Amino acid sequence: MCHVCPSWLSFILYNPIRKRLSDRGKILHESGITKDSIVLEIGAGNGFLTEAIAGHAKKVVVVELQEGMVRKLRKRISGFAGKVETVTADIAVYQTDAPFADVCLLYYCFHEVADKPAAVKNITRAVKSGGYVSIYEPGVEVGEKDMIETVRLFTDAGFEKEMEHKNIFTRFARLRKTEVS
Repeated sequence: MCHVCPSWLSFILYNPIRKRLSDRGKILHESGITKDSIVLEIGAGNGFLTEAIAGHAKKVVVVELQEGMVRKLRKRISGFAGKVETVTADIAVYQTDAPFADVCLLYYCFHEVADKPAAVKNITRAVKSGGYVSIYEPGVEVGEKDMIETVRLFTDAGFEKEMEHKNIFTRFARLRKTEVS
């Protein structure tokens, strides 16, 4: 059973301390997000990264599981009309007819996904050939074996690992889609 941060605790996801400790510009850069990118952001919560992505990229499609978070997110990104589309769904269920995303950003959320194989299948369907999946996971909650397994799920789906790093807080991997699915 996976546990997600409830929306009533969303203040811990977006606060001045986290904002100061997190280099959102670096996250966008190392994820491969450019001004021309269409980004699929999974588990956006109340928009800690969404507003930075919307200010930088062409468009953001957010898939967020919790209605309460979506309500808070929509308030936060109200100034980005037309640049952010919100979908209230589980990524393991969300499906698209054709690839549309240049980058899929999974920031501190994939460990909370209950059906990881289904989520990987749907993310693979959404990301264009040559596009990126950028995975950030909390180092305290996600051990090395779990991160290796997450990366393996994506490499088995047709992605190739391009870079990775870890520090005391975060494990990171960026993968590029190498085959058309």
